[in-house]
Amino acid sequence: MSERRRDEIALKRQKLAELRKARAERLERKQQQSPPPAQDSYKNRDINALLEGILGSDAGGSSGIRTPDLGTPTSSAPGTPLRVPRSISGIALRRGSDAGSSTLANTASDAIVDRAATPRFAPELIDVEQELFELPQRERVMYNKEIQTATFDSSDEESPPHDTGGVGTSTEDVRREREREAALEAAREAELEAESVQLDREIAQEIRDLTEEERTSIFAAPEFLDFVEQSSKIVQRALNDNYDYIRDYSVGTETGGDDSEGKRVKRVCAFWDERYCKNRSITDLDWSPKYPELSVASYNKNPAALNEPDGIVAVWNMHLLERPEFVFHSQSDVLSVTFSPFHSNLVFGGTYSGQILLWDTRSKHLPVLKTPLSAAGHTHPVYAMQMVGTQNAHNLITSSTDGLVCSWLVDMLAQPQETLELVHAGHNKTGEVAITALDFPDNETSTFWIGTEEGNLYQANRHDRAGAKAGLNAHDVYRAHAGPVTGLHFHPADGPVDFSDLFLSCSVDWTVKLWRARGLTNTKPSTGGAPTAVPPLYSFDEADDYVYDVKWHPTHPAVFGAVDGSGKFDLWNLNIDTEVPAVRTAVSEGHALNKMRWDHKDGRRVAMGGSEGRLHVYDIGDMAIPRETEWNDLQKTVASFAGASSQEPEPLTSSLRGSVNGR
Repeated sequence: MSERRRDEIALKRQKLAELRKARAERLERKQQQSPPPAQDSYKNRDINALLEGILGSDAGGSSGIRTPDLGTPTSSAPGTPLRVPRSISGIALRRGSDAGSSTLANTASDAIVDRAATPRFAPELIDVEQELFELPQRERVMYNKEIQTATFDSSDEESPPHDTGGVGTSTEDVRREREREAALEAAREAELEAESVQLDREIAQEIRDLTEEERTSIFAAPEFLDFVEQSSKIVQRALNDNYDYIRDYSVGTETGGDDSEGKRVKRVCAFWDERYCKNRSITDLDWSPKYPELSVASYNKNPAALNEPDGIVAVWNMHLLERPEFVFHSQSDVLSVTFSPFHSNLVFGGTYSGQILLWDTRSKHLPVLKTPLSAAGHTHPVYAMQMVGTQNAHNLITSSTDGLVCSWLVDMLAQPQETLELVHAGHNKTGEVAITALDFPDNETSTFWIGTEEGNLYQANRHDRAGAKAGLNAHDVYRAHAGPVTGLHFHPADGPVDFSDLFLSCSVDWTVKLWRARGLTNTKPSTGGAPTAVPPLYSFDEADDYVYDVKWHPTHPAVFGAVDGSGKFDLWNLNIDTEVPAVRTAVSEGHALNKMRWDHKDGRRVAMGGSEGRLHVYDIGDMAIPRETEWNDLQKTVASFAGASSQEPEPLTSSLRGSVNGR
């Protein structure tokens, strides 16, 4: 209902209330001004009682007007008074209801008394006809609610009243005036009643109850659903604001607080919606590069809900905790997800079936673009993807477990722009390299490193370079893990000292390894010669379960985080201690943490995805703020690591080479 229509109904309600109030006031005023009922009847009754007392009790017994026979004397004896029948006096009694009848009765009584008091002989009697005037009967006027107007003839007001012996003139005027007022009042009451009924009917029509079909059609309308969705999000954002509006800033200024203030890892929130996250696990996550409050998480299928999509991607808002900001659907489990760093509305996902999907936050749940399931693209699970390049020239790099690496243009996913098949000639059963993790060093778009299911890490090139061909560099094998590699991350190239050649890897062997890349090019020939085993700089062995992910901090050079299968989050600071983590936090008791990601703004917050479908957000406080000496301190720490393993990399022995070739 529009705002204008609501105002019209409000005005109608106000007018209806005023009409009812005015009608009640008129009725009350009329009751106060009206005379006692039947007042004239009381006066006539008093006059009749007086006449009856004078003339005798028989005066009122006559029931009709009878003319006495005046020519027949009641007594023939001389000197006998003439008796007049008492029926003459009955005229007054029969007309006792009129004001003029009392005068006529008095005149007749005086005449009878005079004749009776004067003795005389009666002359010769003759017949005399006497005309008696009938007084007009009072007209009875009836009114009802159907009368709308009352018309009166002006001649009636100017015409002289009937001759009633000078008694009924003022009474007739009062009666006419009262009748006129009664007619006008009845007309007004009828008009008010009709208008009140009409207003009630209009209001009832406007606010009538909808039928079940009308309600269903309204609830199913896309416009109504969009309105409810957007409005409820705004309300929930306001309700989730944790600011203390009654905070008193004049208190709490005491000094000498806790020394560990700002160094503790504090829980910020946890995103979970039973409708979307029940019986699902988080497989990957990312932060929005433009909106620091937005994060995205990918989920696998819910085996208990066959009618729901197999995979979903949820965009969560720090100001909207109860439900996701956006939900995207997929026909297969979504194993990897990332925001586009150059288009804030685009979200990419890699699926178990091998499809690459593109969703747009300005669109609905379904992807706006997707790759075909053909030999031109991926046909195996896509566990790793990364966007490389600049604003004007960038590509999406994806890898699958069959060793295929594809390069895609964002606006064209019909076929990959480039394909690169990574094979290892030393494998005795198959040449495929099952890729589980992939990462590019900062400011690098061609050379990248991969982690595999066999536990080894390799360098690969997208294009032919000086001294190196496109494909897998099988001569440098970064071998130290005893199980599949679950995470791989290069050090960010920020700060006065460049540590971009350092990278971390984690595995299901409960360890985290620190590596130094040998170089971006390989001068050795692509075939022939024994592969070289590159040892790690250091191994962190304090995990209690499988280590599922590891990430360098984006601003602090010596800090990195790791999550494991026991639900713990380990925060390491290499400048403080290399044996044990600086802070160990139990995030999800009884549930594994599959992925972690630092926010892009300042690195204070870290998001961690659990196997139960919850997305946990923690704040590390001042531990994210580096000192000026952190880079130099880390340089010394890395030098000590390198000194401990200063021996030159040696070629793999035959027994070790056999273990590399085996699955």
